[in-house]
Amino acid sequence: MLFHLGQEVAVIALLGFDLARAGAAPWLLLAPLCVAVGIHSLRQSGLARRRLVSARLESRLLPGHSPGRSRWRVILAGTSALFMGLALLGPVRGFTLREVERRGVDIVLCVDTSRSMLVKDLDSEASRLELAQRQILLLLDSLAGDRAALLAFSGDAREVAPLTRDKNALRWFLTTMGPEDNRRGGTDLGLAMEHALELFDGRTGAHEAIVLLTDGEDLEGHGLDMAHEASKRGIRVYVVGMGSDVGGKIPDGQRGFVKDSRGQEVVSKLDSTTLEAIASATGGIYLNARTPLALERIHKQHIAQLEGRAYQHGKEKIPHDRFQWPLAMALLCMLMEVGLRDRKPRTPDSGTDAPRSQRA
Repeated sequence: MLFHLGQEVAVIALLGFDLARAGAAPWLLLAPLCVAVGIHSLRQSGLARRRLVSARLESRLLPGHSPGRSRWRVILAGTSALFMGLALLGPVRGFTLREVERRGVDIVLCVDTSRSMLVKDLDSEASRLELAQRQILLLLDSLAGDRAALLAFSGDAREVAPLTRDKNALRWFLTTMGPEDNRRGGTDLGLAMEHALELFDGRTGAHEAIVLLTDGEDLEGHGLDMAHEASKRGIRVYVVGMGSDVGGKIPDGQRGFVKDSRGQEVVSKLDSTTLEAIASATGGIYLNARTPLALERIHKQHIAQLEGRAYQHGKEKIPHDRFQWPLAMALLCMLMEVGLRDRKPRTPDSGTDAPRSQRA
């Protein structure tokens, strides 16, 4: 099997060369721009000379001046800019095959969709759930060969998307998650991790990870027990705490707030103690959502360091860069333009340099 890995080569071709950076094409406009500026400069200098001397006297006062050489300098400058632009396009031609294998980690993203995730204590404009979705969207942009699954949970748990490398599908499914699909209220962290473990193949936890995005209010109290079960299988649980110690009132969906049996408005606070204990029991890590790019940081510094599972073997095409060719031509034209003077080299004139005695 042949596949490209890393640098992608554009389909656009030019004179038998593929262009690795076709987006740099606007730089080619420098060539006609240089020519236009050069022609304008020649015209302006010509007009300036005409104002000073007549055309008949110009050859006598400026005997070495050569308009043809000036035009050639403009042409060489424009050609140099053209080749420089072609070099920026990244021309490639031919390739080398190299044996490679792709490896990746399986990640189950467990998102708390209980009604308490609608609290806006982290951001006045966005709820905890919306911020969790934003964190996942940023993570998806950085995933390479890893597979990810989406699992929504509250008092129950449901698989929203299976393990897949299809980022677009994951983005779409992420937007469909919300409290309105919960079959039971509350939050059961243990049930969420139990369902997450079922999504793995069970062979080894070396290439598997669970991520919890929740406010940590484990009303069922089974979270720590399932964390120990995950630890036995070698699977680490990483947690992003969605909430603050101050907390906030829970919207009831009718312009009011959820109230308890005594008629008091319920305040939901982050239970960081439980979440830290779950992460610690599995060798994972806990971060609060206030940490900049918390989920990306967990993936980059921890999950990405896990032993990935080989999922694809094949040969990698390593394209041969040929930008050196137009770059060399650009430098050659530049040197020629610098070395070419506007005046012709002076040659001895027998009539001018002869001794006065001979003229007499």
